Amino acid sequence: MCGWPLLVLWVLLPATAAGSPGRSYPHRVVLDPEGKYWLHWGRQGERLAFRLEVRTNGYVGFGFSPTGSMAAADIVVGGVAHGRPYLQDYFTNADRELEKDAQQDYHLDYAMENSTHTVIEFSRELHTCDVNDKSLTDSTVRVIWAYHHDDPGESGPKYHDLNRGTRSLRLLNPEKANVVSTVLPYFDLVNQNVPIPNKGTTYWCQMFKIPTFQEKHHVIKVEPIIERGHENLVHHILVYQCSSNFNDSVLDFGHECYHPNMPDAFLTCETVILAWGIGGEGFTYPPHVGLSLGMPLDPRYVLLEVHYDNPARRKGLIDSSGLRVFHTTDIRRYDAGVIEAGLWVSLFHTIPPGMPEFHSEGHCTLECLEEALGAEKPSGIHVFAVLLHAHLAGKGIRLRHFRKGEEMKLLAYDDDYDFNFQEFQYLREEQTILPGDNLITECRYNTKDRAVMTWGGLSTRNEMCLSYLLYYPRVNLTRCSSIPDIMEQLQFIGVKEIYRPVTTWPFIIKSPKQYRNLSFMDAMNKFKWTKKEGLSFNKLVLSLPVNVRCSKTDNAEWSIQGMTAIPPDIKRPYEAEPLVCEKAASPPLHGIFSLRLLTCALLLGSMLSSQGL
Repeated sequence: MCGWPLLVLWVLLPATAAGSPGRSYPHRVVLDPEGKYWLHWGRQGERLAFRLEVRTNGYVGFGFSPTGSMAAADIVVGGVAHGRPYLQDYFTNADRELEKDAQQDYHLDYAMENSTHTVIEFSRELHTCDVNDKSLTDSTVRVIWAYHHDDPGESGPKYHDLNRGTRSLRLLNPEKANVVSTVLPYFDLVNQNVPIPNKGTTYWCQMFKIPTFQEKHHVIKVEPIIERGHENLVHHILVYQCSSNFNDSVLDFGHECYHPNMPDAFLTCETVILAWGIGGEGFTYPPHVGLSLGMPLDPRYVLLEVHYDNPARRKGLIDSSGLRVFHTTDIRRYDAGVIEAGLWVSLFHTIPPGMPEFHSEGHCTLECLEEALGAEKPSGIHVFAVLLHAHLAGKGIRLRHFRKGEEMKLLAYDDDYDFNFQEFQYLREEQTILPGDNLITECRYNTKDRAVMTWGGLSTRNEMCLSYLLYYPRVNLTRCSSIPDIMEQLQFIGVKEIYRPVTTWPFIIKSPKQYRNLSFMDAMNKFKWTKKEGLSFNKLVLSLPVNVRCSKTDNAEWSIQGMTAIPPDIKRPYEAEPLVCEKAASPPLHGIFSLRLLTCALLLGSMLSSQGL
């Protein structure tokens, strides 16, 4: 019998027994296509709290995986069996075998089961110091989920069959404190009846003209408009600013992105200004900042890129999703700007095949920031969000910040980058960039499954290494990038001379004999790459002088151009601070039930349910 705790629970539990008291979850997402598995979460100091609401009366599984598969995963299984709650910490080995973890790091806070659903709430430390657990950081996390209609037996959880999946999320994205009114005027950037091919991945592009305003407006919020039932079909959306030198004929039709027959106008759309990723709640600008529209230098044409994810290859899908852009004439103090920093998108960005790890760096040099910021904003600019961008071979990205040779706090990083999950990262604290600072976008790639060179370019099989910095106040600087010298790269494979003047692209090799009359791309593919040669080439490329771009809004350049050497004091590799493992004290009992109280809660919930309450 429960005795007096039952009376206590009557006070502590909401009438619906839906959650533990005093706990809120600022983030939520549906994980399965049928809306049966909902995840809610929020940070509480050095812990992360979760709430799972799943349409099942059996067990609920949840975890973190390095690849999105069951191999080497950190897993928790919970539910309610025979009126008693349970929560068990598991892990899997490389062979996907499930084992109980000797160190139980998940703390059960609440559990409930009714005739249709199981709800469990639990928490764990961000860093548990358990080798079988995944540390939770600002990087992308590949969440895995599963459920079964039966609870675990003596032999453990039964196989979940098709009731499983994976989703990339950024669990530590800060909460957005400022709430924007939804009665503001808005316009939509929405596809109209796009036929989705019955293939796994489709990127669809459509150009739009920004509405004409008679006075200045500020964009202050962007929300997704996802066609009902397509919540798992629309994976992410990017909006690029395009050249203004068009007429409205470019708006006539959409086209598959990165396709050889893609309209030339799409190629002028280079800078990401808006982004949304699946599970995201839209983007809200800080209360003192807005994206300017209606002025001569503001976007007039934009490109909407929608990534459709159709792993079941369903046929006959028609989609009309996009973004809703809220704006106001109540002008905020600062105009937001976007700087593209990193590697100049070029075939001179080269990555050998067969490399488990290869690093590229793009430099926003002190000379560029000295000239552009010195002329326009000597007191510096303030970064409040960053989007990190690479393509399919990208595995990790860091945006490093140097001042007078000393490394500052990382502006942004994602050590588990997923091309299929892209959104702006809010910075917890705004970071100031001063004239004379250096920025390095550092990318890590894996080309083990590729037999030929990977080149910089627009296609998803090409590569990029970029950071998009959202900042204020806006200055006349849109691109700050670099590319390593190509001739020294070619010398590594033995090229001695090219035909000059250069009249063909890609340019042609003259000597030595084994490469004569080959393009530089064919020559690099002909070279016999080994892992050892790839490592030596990587070391060379990171030491080379670079060509720099320091571009204004109208694509004109600041005077800083041409070849420059990278100062030796910023060539050192990034070294993360070592994680000191000190187990934190157990969470306080505030809002946490003991097993006995949880059992009583379940009995009470059952009583209330039977009475229709």
